[in-house]
Amino acid sequence: MQEKNKVFDVIVIGGGPAGIMASISAAKENKSVLLLEKLSKIAAKLKATGGGKCNLTNTLSTDEFMAKFGKNGRFMSHALEAFNANDLRDFFASIGVETIARDGFRVFPLEHSSGIILKALDDELERLKVKVDCSVEIQTIQKKDDIFIITSQSNIYKSKNIILATGGLGYPTLGATGDGYIFAKEFGHEVTSLHPAMMPLFTKEKNFAACKADTIAKAILKVDIAKYKKLKLTGDLIFTNNGIRGPVVLDFARELTPILAKYDEVPLLISFLKGKNEEQIYTHLKKEIEKNPTATVLENLTSLLALSVAQEICNICEINSAEKFKNIDGIKREKLIKTLAWTPLTVIGHEGFKNAMITRGGVELKEIDSKTMQSKLIDGLYFCGEVVNIDGPCGGYNLQWSFSSGNLAGKTISL
Repeated sequence: MQEKNKVFDVIVIGGGPAGIMASISAAKENKSVLLLEKLSKIAAKLKATGGGKCNLTNTLSTDEFMAKFGKNGRFMSHALEAFNANDLRDFFASIGVETIARDGFRVFPLEHSSGIILKALDDELERLKVKVDCSVEIQTIQKKDDIFIITSQSNIYKSKNIILATGGLGYPTLGATGDGYIFAKEFGHEVTSLHPAMMPLFTKEKNFAACKADTIAKAILKVDIAKYKKLKLTGDLIFTNNGIRGPVVLDFARELTPILAKYDEVPLLISFLKGKNEEQIYTHLKKEIEKNPTATVLENLTSLLALSVAQEICNICEINSAEKFKNIDGIKREKLIKTLAWTPLTVIGHEGFKNAMITRGGVELKEIDSKTMQSKLIDGLYFCGEVVNIDGPCGGYNLQWSFSSGNLAGKTISL
């Protein structure tokens, strides 16, 4: 038990982006740091981020950034003030990683490779003499006489402070088991209900499976339940064999999974036409028909939609797509215009945490000091990253939060 008699200034539990940054930040404050990771290597989930391209952050202002996290966003103000997107880019530049925002919004390493990020972080941990132990399965954490005692199958570790950076429940194949929530509860912390987020959704209707090759740009999704009528999001949508995916779906899943926990089904209304209303659609089709009176309904609709989607809209409305618009029954014509404006789809499920990129919910924020990330219940216990009740949409939001909160926790460690 090589660490049995050594007392570290801080032990960081979890080798993801939050834990790595917390370790670096604490080491820069001249603290002795031990980073514990249950997998054989650190940063497994970071390596997979953004399809391996690693969308680190984005270019929004701090206020705009926090607003994207909803009601919990203001909790991040101190962490972002201490370490915002510009600071993150400067940090990576200082360790040899240049970043770029080619679209003016999303920030990636110049080489668009997470491997570059991992190598640079590894080197920085080594330079700062942070001790890293991998393949450590923690069994218990206790606090005795102001010292935290961590036991694993093969070792005992001691520290004056610990930082829980264990992440959430998403992607269990990359090490997510929810240990941090268990440890937090054992220290008396409340953990909110936990839901998978940022993932594809299954729909009851399977008719759009034939449209997989076509991306719907700037589709608008809204929940067709009176209680949740304010939930609306715009973005690119892609159909699958079982439902829907794409950036707008990944983001909207954050809102839908808690609702699905209450209801078996969640009805959606989707605009494939950037919010055009029925009158605008009818006027458009009327002009198309005037230009080409012999055109079929399908040809009329392809002036608005991809061919495959137009065909499925006809199928939904039980319309012969080879027919002329003027020959369609009045009731079916009315249904067609209505369906073109807002197409109904019913979400019935998802894959759970198996392929969820993030977790919605976590350690209750009111029990954490936002100025330090320290527990208000237990001195010397800190939290950072996804383990707390903060989650954001796609686009570098969650990684920035992990880095910012990790930085704050590490630099404010009090001995």
